[in-house]
Amino acid sequence: MSACPCGSGKPIADCCGRYLDGGEPPATAEALMRSRYTAYVLGNEAYVLSTWHASTRPASLSLAEQPAARWIGLKLLRHEQQNETHAIVEFIARYKVNGRAYKMQETSRFVKEDGRWFYVDGDTVPDAP
Repeated sequence: MSACPCGSGKPIADCCGRYLDGGEPPATAEALMRSRYTAYVLGNEAYVLSTWHASTRPASLSLAEQPAARWIGLKLLRHEQQNETHAIVEFIARYKVNGRAYKMQETSRFVKEDGRWFYVDGDTVPDAP
């Protein structure tokens, strides 16, 4: 069984796969962020959109229409539970497009509604040239 792309070291079925297949919702904002990264790796746009808060969710991401990104790693920098319904997660995601390496560093905001965590938005640090 293959390892989960989120970097947990667990098999995907025992990690983010159980969220992506709708079996259960992620229990924490960190777990949601990891599962969203895994969804990007797998090209699962429907999952990414379904976990995006309705107030900020785009109509589509058009992942299939963009140059293919090959996601190569996720590093969690910080997970801060602000209160029962708000959290932030800071991470670095590394990827390649057309052979060129990039990194995206983001501090993401999450909100919990009706027992489910949703991604709201985030602040990114520009990638250095």
